[in-house]
This record gives sequence, C-alpha cells and structure tokens, in this order.
Amino acid sequence: MEPADMMAAVTTSMAERTGRGLDEWVALVRESGPDPLDQRAVRAWLKDVHGVPQNSQWAIADAAATGAGWQRPDVDAYTDALYSGSKAHLRPIHDAVMTLAEALGDDARREGRGTYIPVIRKTQFVAVAPGPRGTVRVGFRFRGPAPEDERLSPAKGFAQATHWLHLAADADEDDLRSLEPLLETAYRQNG
Repeated sequence: MEPADMMAAVTTSMAERTGRGLDEWVALVRESGPDPLDQRAVRAWLKDVHGVPQNSQWAIADAAATGAGWQRPDVDAYTDALYSGSKAHLRPIHDAVMTLAEALGDDARREGRGTYIPVIRKTQFVAVAPGPRGTVRVGFRFRGPAPEDERLSPAKGFAQATHWLHLAADADEDDLRSLEPLLETAYRQNG
C-alpha cells in the first residue's frame, strides 16, 4: 500500500475514532500543540494529552508538518540519512541487497522510511537497515513457510518482517548472492 493510500485509509475514519477530523487535528496542533515540524513531539503530544491512536498520530503529525512547509524526503535522502556518519561503511552492503531485490521484477521498488528501506511488490517483501554491532539487518516477510537457512531468525518488531538475518560489514559477493533464494521466496510470497 502506498503512503498516500495508507493516509487515506486512516483519515477516512479518523473523526469517528478520535472525535475530530484531520483538518481539525492539524488546526489544534497549529494553535496549541508543539512545533508542527517536530513530528515526534507532535505524536507524543497527541498520545499523551489526547489519547490519539498510533496510526492517527502519524497521519496528523505528517499533515501538520506538511502544512508547516516540511517536504517528505525521497528514498535516496532517507537512505543517505540511515547510512551517514559511523554507519557509512555499511552502505555498499545495503546497496547490493537493494540491487538484488529490485532485480527480481519490474514491480519491485524501494520506498523511503525513517528507520529502514523497504522493497515493495504488491506488499513489502524485504526491509534493510543498519543493524546492531556494525551489521546490516535484512528482514524478510514470508507469508508461507520460510526457507531453510540457519542464518534466519524470527524477526522481532522490524518493518513487517517475519524473519531476519544480519550481514557483517565485510560481507563478500558470496554472502550477498546467498540471499537470492531468500529474496526470491519473499518476492513470490508477496506478489
């Protein structure tokens, strides 16, 4: 689902769920909330002060920031931010995984997120981000049985992934190519 479609789905029933429509919430943020460009603070304020559910928090914070002049970064800007500073050395691994995932079909495309970069077909089938201890985390979304691979572990709250593995910063071509069967399975199961 595209971000615009997700936003439409959340805002359609927002007044019923929260007592205010999106425009009313944005006006309230502008009048008495935190700086609308600080989306994290807006979400916290909506939750703590008004008890707004999580999806609505995100939609309201996004709309308030956009109304205040914020522009959503493109996927390259999100990726650059993830792999800046001490994580810059992980970028070649990330880029190689993205290349493999996007090569699976014309319908595979990257999208930008603040904490990971997903590759979407009909639905998200893989997500990549800097991982712990200098690794790159690769999360797979399997809707059927997961392939047998000793490197896979059940994912814990990462980007719709059901399973993940971590690639070391010094992963080589063989390590990357070994992801192909996992990527292909996730791609097929999310089409």
